[in-house]
Amino acid sequence: MRLIPLAVAGLLALTACTATREAPPTLGAQPKPSAAGTEPAAAALPPASLELWHGFSTDAEVKAFEDAIAGFNKKFPQIKVVAKKGIQDDQITSAIRSGKAPDVAASFTTDNVAQWCKSGAFQDLTPVIQQDGIDLSVLPAASRSYTEFEGKRCTMPLLADAYGLYYNKALMKGSEPPKTLSELTELTKKLTVRDADGTIKVAGFIPSFQYYENSPSHLGPMTGAKWYNEDGTSAIGSDPAWKQLLTWQKELVDWYGYANLEKFRKSLGDEWGAEHPFFKGKVAMIVDGEWRNAMIANDPKAKTLDYGTAPLPVADDKPDLYGSGFTAGTVVGVPKGAKNPQHAWELVKYLTTDTDSLVTLSNALRNVPTTKAAAESPKLANDANFKTFLDIFAHPKTSTLPANVNSVFNQDAFSTFLTSWEKGSVKDLDAGLKDVDKRINDKLKLSGG
Repeated sequence: MRLIPLAVAGLLALTACTATREAPPTLGAQPKPSAAGTEPAAAALPPASLELWHGFSTDAEVKAFEDAIAGFNKKFPQIKVVAKKGIQDDQITSAIRSGKAPDVAASFTTDNVAQWCKSGAFQDLTPVIQQDGIDLSVLPAASRSYTEFEGKRCTMPLLADAYGLYYNKALMKGSEPPKTLSELTELTKKLTVRDADGTIKVAGFIPSFQYYENSPSHLGPMTGAKWYNEDGTSAIGSDPAWKQLLTWQKELVDWYGYANLEKFRKSLGDEWGAEHPFFKGKVAMIVDGEWRNAMIANDPKAKTLDYGTAPLPVADDKPDLYGSGFTAGTVVGVPKGAKNPQHAWELVKYLTTDTDSLVTLSNALRNVPTTKAAAESPKLANDANFKTFLDIFAHPKTSTLPANVNSVFNQDAFSTFLTSWEKGSVKDLDAGLKDVDKRINDKLKLSGG
């Protein structure tokens, strides 16, 4: 399934409930018994019960977690894991604030990682990562980026999303998927079908930022656009790659006619149901995540769809970007106040670094496994359409939305501007982008940045 970002505003610095309360144990506070080297002996940890909170809720998702936990129990039979499903970020934050945190918490979103790391809501994993000799280079740079903030790694990547291009082979009529933005424009115009009055019947590609997965974070990698400068301030107004993307996008919107495009967009079916326009042949090419493969396979009406996948088209003057894309994913860590932090770390480590565990979860959830060993495992369910996203995730130029304490606000501020931009309400693009910078930077100052 899709790993859906869930916005949670107003995360506060966490403090103990009372001045006299005994401080809970923390990671790295005590040396772990070991059998040889730095790897702890399974039998050396005393019996304990761990509470694991995660956001998955369907029967298949819950079973996937149970199967992964079963593998952990074989290694640590004395540790009982009680999983609680359907948990969202605000529930995790509230539990930590009230002193009733679970031992392990997993989140669909990367938007709150910066605040969790900065406030200490999630414990810094660096000491135990170093203690156990874990080589983080097995993770792509992008996934390392969205699981830490200001040098503090308070989460680990569990599974990932990667974004690429889906195309309807029947509608393409033998055309190859576009590799550049100019090719995407040309093919969009070729495949679009309209009535005599301009009403769109079939769209080659929908360029609107308001369409399903067309968020600026997902499309930004097409031109290599970056969100932040090294000092954490907004780079949206100063990075020419954003202007390049928006200029291309607006030209294609104008070719359709904004009113025509909006009428068509608003007529389309539910993104998460059988009436998805890609399933129905109403849109020839879409930007989407790897999880769409599973949705197509599991939908009785869509599973016969003849489609292909490819990397995102990129700016014509930046061919080295081709093959890359956007990635983010599920993160997991040990919250402040965990009753059994050392045991909790063993579970986090197992879920995020054990190859069989990652393959088990990936095969069931159809998300990208985050380590190279898991991606190359012969046990991984794989085909050409899914492999596209494995390759995108592993590409050295694949990017993410870096952790930021105001991540949700920043994305909302930019998306609001983009809505005005594509409808033609923005007359000066440079000034508009600089104003977005100002809003983001002013918010950063208020947050102590």
